[in-house]
Amino acid sequence: MRYALILSSSAAFLSAPTLASEDMTLVWQDDFDGPLNKASWHIVEGNGCPDHCGFGNNELQTYTGDNSNLRTEGGMLVIEAHKANEGFTSAKITTQPLGGWQYGKISMRAKLPSGVGTWPAFWMMPMSSTYGSWPKSGEIDIMEHVGYNQNHVHGTIHTEAYNHRIGAQKGGETLIETASDEFHTYSVEWDKNGMKWTIDGAEYYAFAREDGATSAEWPFDQPFYAILNFAVGGDWGGAKGVDESAFPARYEIDWVKVWQKVSSPSR
Repeated sequence: MRYALILSSSAAFLSAPTLASEDMTLVWQDDFDGPLNKASWHIVEGNGCPDHCGFGNNELQTYTGDNSNLRTEGGMLVIEAHKANEGFTSAKITTQPLGGWQYGKISMRAKLPSGVGTWPAFWMMPMSSTYGSWPKSGEIDIMEHVGYNQNHVHGTIHTEAYNHRIGAQKGGETLIETASDEFHTYSVEWDKNGMKWTIDGAEYYAFAREDGATSAEWPFDQPFYAILNFAVGGDWGGAKGVDESAFPARYEIDWVKVWQKVSSPSR
């Protein structure tokens, strides 16, 4: 989850037929019907210090595994951010224990928090830094939402050639007027030829792998794991300040699911 400074509004359609979930098999899911499954989810704790304070984005939250910040409730995963005596507390979990996936459809059904300074995300990082440190080995942002730009949902990639630090961000956004009032399904579909982003099955952005692409443009030929987190403030989320009266704020996730074609590389 990185600061998306520049977004492209033009979609490049995949050079291969669009992936369809009916051509894939459900290979993993979590419906959050019981306690958080720690065999599937790693709980991140702390504020990134001393090596990565603010998680590279000057974020204000400290992540905890406390019930106030992270719990299952009524068949949902609840990530709740609170104003603390000094700063904020929130939660972040990853599917690193599962070993990651290469290609497929990765989805969640969720209701997003609102309020200036909120920054929930659903994203993916590589299991290994195969091509080097960020952004060389890639990042896939399936869903990001910043509270000062309410209901505008973003999907992006980060690579050595395409990232905000050099003014070459690749991504798209769309308006979902009920993002914080209703549950919606946020997905990325990914194969060796490209990716597409959908909300409730409707495509709003696609990125094609060009012929002759190197790892600088396309490092997405390796397993990636999924991440759910709720940041507060930061370079992007806090670009217009943080409204402390918006907290506590809830990020509610109904489920996370992964589909793959039978012939696709897996874990």
